[in-house]
Amino acid sequence: MEPVTDRRISIIGAGLAGSLLALLLARRDWAVDVYEKRPDPRRRSYAGGRSINLALAERGLHALRLAGLRDAVMAQAVMMRGRMVHALDGATQLLRYGRDDSEVIWSVHRGRLNLSLVEAAEAAGATLYFDARLDAVDFSARRATIVDECDGAGREIDFEVLLGADGAGSGLRAAMDRVSDLGERFEPLGHGYRELEIPPAADGGFLLEPNALHIWPRGGYMCIALPNTEHTFTVTLFLPAKGDPSFATLPDVGAARALFARDFADALALMPDFDADWQANPVGQLGTLSLARWRLGGSALLLGDAAHAMVPFHGQGMNCAFEDCIALDRCIEQAPDWETAFARFESERRPDAEAIQAMALENYVEMRDQVDDADFLRQRALERILAERHPGRFVSRYAMVSFMRVPYSVAFERGKVQRRILVECTSGVPEVGQVDLVRADRMVVERLAMLEGG
Repeated sequence: MEPVTDRRISIIGAGLAGSLLALLLARRDWAVDVYEKRPDPRRRSYAGGRSINLALAERGLHALRLAGLRDAVMAQAVMMRGRMVHALDGATQLLRYGRDDSEVIWSVHRGRLNLSLVEAAEAAGATLYFDARLDAVDFSARRATIVDECDGAGREIDFEVLLGADGAGSGLRAAMDRVSDLGERFEPLGHGYRELEIPPAADGGFLLEPNALHIWPRGGYMCIALPNTEHTFTVTLFLPAKGDPSFATLPDVGAARALFARDFADALALMPDFDADWQANPVGQLGTLSLARWRLGGSALLLGDAAHAMVPFHGQGMNCAFEDCIALDRCIEQAPDWETAFARFESERRPDAEAIQAMALENYVEMRDQVDDADFLRQRALERILAERHPGRFVSRYAMVSFMRVPYSVAFERGKVQRRILVECTSGVPEVGQVDLVRADRMVVERLAMLEGG
């Protein structure tokens, strides 16, 4: 094993995770080089994924505090208090995420956040190379080939270690897998997405309640809308790839408009550019990426979406990747050598990554099928009652994931126990006021220890 003495680290990817990691490591006096295949976002408009919205929660906020960027980012964020559920008849109901405005999530613009992190990483001393694509890696010689995306010229670089923060389509992951099978498995969701937009009102304001994540659940599929600081909403249709309805049954904009007129009429009425947006924005694919191994000895390591991409339905992809960065920074600082650092990181983060991947899949079913279901709403009402009666012991899974920094794996397992309590206590009970709270209290105390951490 080689000791951590070189003080030089090479990062592949200058997206959200790569830039944050570069910032954290540069502040510890590491010499950090970052290679990003996309153009510099300060010279050209943001060229990342199509989704411009991200849900920022406590885990991400904690990372931004460490980076010194919280205030700058929050100045451009829009509060979302809960899910605004839109029924088929146009009626709406707000389901709060937490107790009050101290427990909310925030809609942030991906491009502006990335720009802030890039600038902060450079200010901390990291060197960023844009239009620089990883082409090939000789891990035994610790030499990589970087191709200039502008002129196609290649150059070789020597590296001590490579850290892959280059997303679900990771070039470093592909290079590692060619040397040693990483056990990659991609499970497509079978559903895709298409993005549209609700513009500002004539007076420049919002056309919908701005402080909410809007959901049009239709059982098996849904639309959502997230607010932007420009007083627009990014609308996303999630639909199966096959079946009826599905993207396969929408061959043209006319068919798409008919679907919206039938199932999302109140949203369609707010989208004057529906036809143009539908034709301009392709269908995106969704799935879950799993690897048997995230590392190659002490020479290379994957993190964030490059190691464990997930579906977006818990809004935790970025938040989880930011936690990865904090954990890896700590492991590198504390370990005696690279291989130990990477092994500790993977051992610590794998259970949590797998847990949030599972919860993200479950949350899709909840959002599209259950938020307007009577049994679900009754269980949510009891959940709030028990949380008030047992603070620190009965904490909703959503609160543990979004408002605390409890390990995802802990939130996942405690959530299973709590769900069983809610189901048992509301089974056959038509109104939450008729729940036997003495029995419910006993279950909570017997089955749940006080929650530690957060």
